[in-house]
Amino acid sequence: MSGLMLLDTPSLYFRAFFGVPESVTAPDGTPVNAVRGLVDMIARLVQDRSPDRLVCCMDADWRPAFRVAALPSYKAHRVAEDGGDQTPDPLSAQLPIIDAVLDAFGLARTGVPGFEADDVIGTLAVRGAADGPVDIVTGDRDLFQLVDDRGPVSVLYTARGVRNLQVMGEKEVAEKYGIPGRGYADYATLRGDPSDGLPGVPGVGDKTAAALVTRFGSVAGILAALDGGDEGFPAGARKRIDAARDYLASAETVVRVVTDIEAPELAALDDRLPAGARDPEALVELADRWNLSSPVNRLLNALAR
Repeated sequence: MSGLMLLDTPSLYFRAFFGVPESVTAPDGTPVNAVRGLVDMIARLVQDRSPDRLVCCMDADWRPAFRVAALPSYKAHRVAEDGGDQTPDPLSAQLPIIDAVLDAFGLARTGVPGFEADDVIGTLAVRGAADGPVDIVTGDRDLFQLVDDRGPVSVLYTARGVRNLQVMGEKEVAEKYGIPGRGYADYATLRGDPSDGLPGVPGVGDKTAAALVTRFGSVAGILAALDGGDEGFPAGARKRIDAARDYLASAETVVRVVTDIEAPELAALDDRLPAGARDPEALVELADRWNLSSPVNRLLNALAR
């Protein structure tokens, strides 16, 4: 495979943190399980998928103001007492180390103020698809909305681990959810997503949401059919959709990934995959200080190949 690989880096380092024991520490006792796990994941992805370009996409804002303004419940259950997120302290301590290691390797790493990693991924995916295939690596189903066989843009879904990636394109999304392949955002809007504080339309579950998206194509199409008197609504769905108009208008802003960010962080991005470390001395120092020699060497070997 060649092309562009976009990493949902927060999704991956959270997975690494909870998947690798906290007993994996640096000589000073600092947990480095998330760092080691993330570097090993990237090594495996580079080895197995051989991308030409790779970007580690980051959350510059995990709960953007424009989404909260549209739907105050968005991720509200994840807000900590101090107003920040609920990232465990042992993971928070590793985030600067992750940044330093990625930078020493010379891997592109970027976030955009006011946006989530999802939006960075959406923008780079749409832009990158003009030049060839794009793979999005994530454990977040929200990004299924970006699959597009025309690019192609595919999601490498990590629910079963990086060694057992599920490749999700339009066909796979359609088979799994019974919807048009590019219809996941509309489907999620209707059925809701408790993990994001997205309530969905009361009384509309998976099957009804799938039926509506399949018949009418989108939330906009559903509302147009409602206003036009279309009789093709499942039993009871017409009243439920009509009563949820305000929610549907707000949820569109929340669920839909931004795909047109204009920002200097993206304009100047060099996403070429390096053949070796950009700063070998810094990388050796980091590997020694944080007990990262094994995963660092695995990624170096993958890059060299």
